[in-house]
Amino acid sequence: MSEFDNHIPSAFDPFAEDSGAGAKDYIHFRVQQRNGTKSLTTMQGLKKDYSYNKILKGLRKEFCCNGTLVQDPDLGQVIQLQGDQRKNVSTFLFQAGIVRKDFIKIHGF
Repeated sequence: MSEFDNHIPSAFDPFAEDSGAGAKDYIHFRVQQRNGTKSLTTMQGLKKDYSYNKILKGLRKEFCCNGTLVQDPDLGQVIQLQGDQRKNVSTFLFQAGIVRKDFIKIHGF
């Protein structure tokens, strides 16, 4: 064996399931277009420590929109809100101290 065999870096796997160094738990905000001008905002990735029902109740009251919790087998709990509420929800969660700005991913902008 040469000395180079010991220093070969392992390949980076972006889809690995481990939570090693550098792995972040992002909260993802997406919008889905429905019929015509109607849209749906989805939020996923919130920690399981938080009460989803209380957060959903606060969001619905703050933004005067309907919303629901959906249990997805792959993604876990997903909060769905009526309308395009991506920016509103992200600032709400940041100001409430639930999440930091560097853990927020807003898709579709």
